[in-house]
Amino acid sequence: MNISIFGLGYVGAVSLACLARDGHSVIGVDIDPAKLELIRSGNTPVVEEGMVDLMSRVAASGRVSVTTDVVQAVLGSDLSLVCVGTPSAPNGSQDQSAMLKLAHDLGRAMRGKSAEHVFVFRSTLVPGTVEEVLRPIIERESGKKDGEGFHVCFQPEFLREGSSIRDYDKPPYTIIGANAEAPVARLRELFGHLPCEIHATSIRAAEMVKYCCNNFHALKITFANETARLCEALAVDPFEVMDLVCKDRQLNISPAYLKPGFAFGGSCLPKDLRATLHMSKVRDVELPMHAGIVQSNRAHIDHAIAKVLASGKRRVGMIGLSFKTGTDDLRESPLVLLAEHFIGKGLALQVYDPEVHLSRLLGANRRFIEQHVPHLGSLMRERIEGVIAESDLLVVGLSDARIFEALERQVRADQVVLDLVNIPRRAALPCEYVGLCW
Repeated sequence: MNISIFGLGYVGAVSLACLARDGHSVIGVDIDPAKLELIRSGNTPVVEEGMVDLMSRVAASGRVSVTTDVVQAVLGSDLSLVCVGTPSAPNGSQDQSAMLKLAHDLGRAMRGKSAEHVFVFRSTLVPGTVEEVLRPIIERESGKKDGEGFHVCFQPEFLREGSSIRDYDKPPYTIIGANAEAPVARLRELFGHLPCEIHATSIRAAEMVKYCCNNFHALKITFANETARLCEALAVDPFEVMDLVCKDRQLNISPAYLKPGFAFGGSCLPKDLRATLHMSKVRDVELPMHAGIVQSNRAHIDHAIAKVLASGKRRVGMIGLSFKTGTDDLRESPLVLLAEHFIGKGLALQVYDPEVHLSRLLGANRRFIEQHVPHLGSLMRERIEGVIAESDLLVVGLSDARIFEALERQVRADQVVLDLVNIPRRAALPCEYVGLCW
């Protein structure tokens, strides 16, 4: 199949690589020339396990091309996957400016195309956006009607940063929101080989499923962490408690995320939770549990800050800065909030994260750093050994065997380790060990 992909962030770049790997011809479209040049040269614009080798292979295959030209991409493909960003606006609503601009461009591109085209929106969108906002724009700009020359549909993605390629190949299910059988048939053809069930539904239901899933993930993380804080106060082992909770399979409770740990962050859960709260607010619907998630997540961050300040240590080393082990994504990372707070308190801070290289950050990640934490560059260190040696307290925010081994070899008896990730061999650490909630 000839496919165009609009937006080459995590979802778009991984989709491009996997589709090209599976034999499809793929045109990648983005407004950032740096991303296009990276893909053109066989490099990846995102840090992801397996992406370096995979992008190198597919770029050499001849099945991948990149462009900034929307018309060229639409005319050269049969189906478009739309993966542009939909970040949070200052009031918590969804910023759809990039999506709206692209919808106008897609409609204008369809004016000169006689063949049928399928637009598959994969970006997280407020329910009703595809049918009430994007479809009318495309119809107006193209002079055509949905179902007569083109089709719109919505297919939520369930890719987790850090394991996107594995999630692409083994998704929990494929959901297709559409108003006609033609786009469903095309997507069955494209994704039917994956080992999962395919569920066709309405566009609005498909849009809402993405929010429900992300909100549930956010809820599960917060539930486990609140339980851990209560267990800490009651001298109960929170891991034992949550392991027992997860053994209840009768009500289909998944163990994913149901482990005590640090606060959630990243580019999906916070913004989608804010959008859900904004949707309820403008419709006068009370969602107190959802609103409490934000407060509880912030309380978890404050809990970590309080433990550091209570130690009385002034030289702090942070091991980890991205929101999740194995990625370089700093957007809404709770570890970044920790770093900002420590700087504000006048602590001497050093930071080590093997995946975060500020000079190589692109797109939304780079803009976040430039706008919110431009001073972090001077605090980053290339080697973990120096951070360990020059710190009185170490905040461990990455779950990585190499880091655990380095800590076991190098920490001193006079140092404190604050564990945010449940270090597996904590008894082997020759120092004062402090768990976040355990």
